[in-house]
Amino acid sequence: MVTEEGGGIFFMNFLQLPERMKGKRTYGLTSVMDLGTPSKELENILQEYGDFIDIAKFGIGTAYITPNLRKKVDLYKRHDIEPYFGGTLFEKCYYQRKISQFITTLKDLGIEWIEISTGTVDIPLEERLRLVSKLKKDFNIIAEVGSKNIEKELAISEWKNEIKLLLNYGCEYVITEGRESGTAGIYAKNGQIKMGLIDELLNDIDERKIIFEAPSPKQQMYFINKIGPNVNLGNVKLEQVLILETQRHGLRCETFFIDEKNANYIN
Repeated sequence: MVTEEGGGIFFMNFLQLPERMKGKRTYGLTSVMDLGTPSKELENILQEYGDFIDIAKFGIGTAYITPNLRKKVDLYKRHDIEPYFGGTLFEKCYYQRKISQFITTLKDLGIEWIEISTGTVDIPLEERLRLVSKLKKDFNIIAEVGSKNIEKELAISEWKNEIKLLLNYGCEYVITEGRESGTAGIYAKNGQIKMGLIDELLNDIDERKIIFEAPSPKQQMYFINKIGPNVNLGNVKLEQVLILETQRHGLRCETFFIDEKNANYIN
């Protein structure tokens, strides 16, 4: 069966596929990384694929010098996608003692989400918790755990302790560091996933509150097969959101036989 919609849009709906969260998702999130997509190109991408995206991060420090920044922020919001600025910009502002100016800018742009991270600057956990307590009155907070420095290893117990505390203090989600290259944090320098670490995190923490940075399709497929089609994934390339959604629906060979443990199927 083919369903027709306005404007000649149609889609097939005769297969049994793993059920995806729809509407305003609270898990099963796709968080894209915008590294300078021109506003006109972004408008076209969101027109076609906006329903597949939940969160949009202006990656690294690009937001500070992005042309047409307000226009792009408004484009995301118009498609019910939450925009926010990458943790590197937050850390730069923290390092230069410009957090108050940063907060004013976010409010002026109508941005309701903020990332608190320590990927480049060593911000003690106690200080990050203090910032969460202070800022959660005005923002939805995403905290990132893990370092961009591949030589800096966190013990598994530290990963678990930081994530639990950040969530208990009021973070909406915690991101596990992976970089846009997928070579740090939860990944080894060669891009291999630290599977033992992931297993330990899933033993103790609600996976619906973790956003796993997974920039490559190979990494995304691991998490889909490990957790299910409604795993939260971050650092997804804008031009690959359709590929990711295809993977989530079991329509790629690597996720073809996805074990959807507790979900219903779309008839």
